[in-house]
Amino acid sequence: MLNAVRKVLCLVLLCTLGAPGLVPAVAGAAERPNIVFILVDDLEAGDLRKFPNIWNELAGGGTGFERFFVTNSWCCPSRSTILRSQYVHSHGVLTNTAPEGGFTKFYNSGLERSTLGTWMQSAGYRTGLMGKYLNHYPGGATDPTYVPQGWDEWDVPVRRLYKEYDYTLNENGLLRAYGSADTDYLTDVLSHKADAFVSQTGDEPFFLYLAPIAPHNPANCAARYRDAFTGVTAPRPPSFDQPDVSAEPRWLSSRERFSDRTIEGIDERYRRRLRAMLGVDDMVGSLIETLRVTGKLDNTYLFFTSDNGFHLGQHRLAQGKTTPFDESIRVPFLVRGPGVRAGGLVGDMAATVDIAPTFAQLAGARLPGFAEGRSLLPLLRGQTPSSWRQNVLLEFYRPLNPSSARQTPVPAYQGMRTARYTFVRYSTGEYQLYDVFTDPYQLSNLAARVSPAVIAQFNQQLDALVACSGPTCRSADSVQPPTFVLPAPTSVPRRS
Repeated sequence: MLNAVRKVLCLVLLCTLGAPGLVPAVAGAAERPNIVFILVDDLEAGDLRKFPNIWNELAGGGTGFERFFVTNSWCCPSRSTILRSQYVHSHGVLTNTAPEGGFTKFYNSGLERSTLGTWMQSAGYRTGLMGKYLNHYPGGATDPTYVPQGWDEWDVPVRRLYKEYDYTLNENGLLRAYGSADTDYLTDVLSHKADAFVSQTGDEPFFLYLAPIAPHNPANCAARYRDAFTGVTAPRPPSFDQPDVSAEPRWLSSRERFSDRTIEGIDERYRRRLRAMLGVDDMVGSLIETLRVTGKLDNTYLFFTSDNGFHLGQHRLAQGKTTPFDESIRVPFLVRGPGVRAGGLVGDMAATVDIAPTFAQLAGARLPGFAEGRSLLPLLRGQTPSSWRQNVLLEFYRPLNPSSARQTPVPAYQGMRTARYTFVRYSTGEYQLYDVFTDPYQLSNLAARVSPAVIAQFNQQLDALVACSGPTCRSADSVQPPTFVLPAPTSVPRRS
């Protein structure tokens, strides 16, 4: 009895002292919850009904976030934000590649000394990371057998990960080559390892970071799904092959309309992505069933999201990311677990910078002072704090590496997404401003049609976000966005 009381007191102290501005969520619980974090790669906030386990078990069995955004719509900067709860200007991993980005930048900057893994491990959690870590891991900075601190179980590809066949896994410091047999499919291999991880006996709670590759290009699927979704075509919203881009910045206004061949390619890419996601759906189903059979499901939180979204023909972009459009920055976010309402929907603003503080509060872990996000647990409990975030900072930096720079036509930019507006300023001096209430497909750029005073107001608020650090970010992001009288309405399609 005395030990149990000491454990509860310890959790109270950890949660109170280590998480500024957070309310202890598990201080009164004798048994801390398990946490599973599923992070897919390049999945836009589209229709999840095609994936029955994700839809029924996570969306139907849990709560979804309607306005959940990434702070940078590129893999490595986004994943670094998740690991550290910092905006890109703070953690400094600017792109996917060295010297200014990728795993090499994360490693050389010493950021691995304090991550989500080390926080959870220090709080007494058994930790595991399976799947994609950071782009170009292990790079030239480390040996292929290198395992970062903070992880008790480590199963991460060191080469050819996107193919999902003929790859090599670093399995807790030992390299193992996998071939091209059906049983070697990476998503399935990770699924088996995840099931084994959560099945282990013991008193320690666990934290599993599960990061399958799908639906990242080339979006290879499991053999059993090669004939799925035959004849399906990509969605055709009003922004698909956008007819008029004359008011857009040069990088977009200079793009030509699609050819029939380009549209055929978009449809085939969409089918490949759906097929690849079926493997992830199987993974989710298997994991939930394993938790149920082992009696752990009722004490486990499951989180599902993506590192960034993806374009499939919207705004004349046949594929890709890195843009400030919602197709690129808005991602699904689903949560299932104790006390989380089934079939719920949260409309408040949230972002990837908020993920780590949420896990820390659940675990009673000590949150470092440099953390810039906030715990989402109040929203999951049906409460919105009075000073909740009103905007999400968007940042994109151009790669120094010429070959990497060719992957995206987008200039460097800084921006902010509020519940109503998207505001972007580019390094070229150009702007974008959209009212997503009246223009949900972001077809009408208002930047040249509002007064300069409106642009100045947005710039002032954006400056505060870009300059923020640690706790000051939670002040800068809670400021109400500027308001203005809309120009004369234009004819833009409305969502049905």
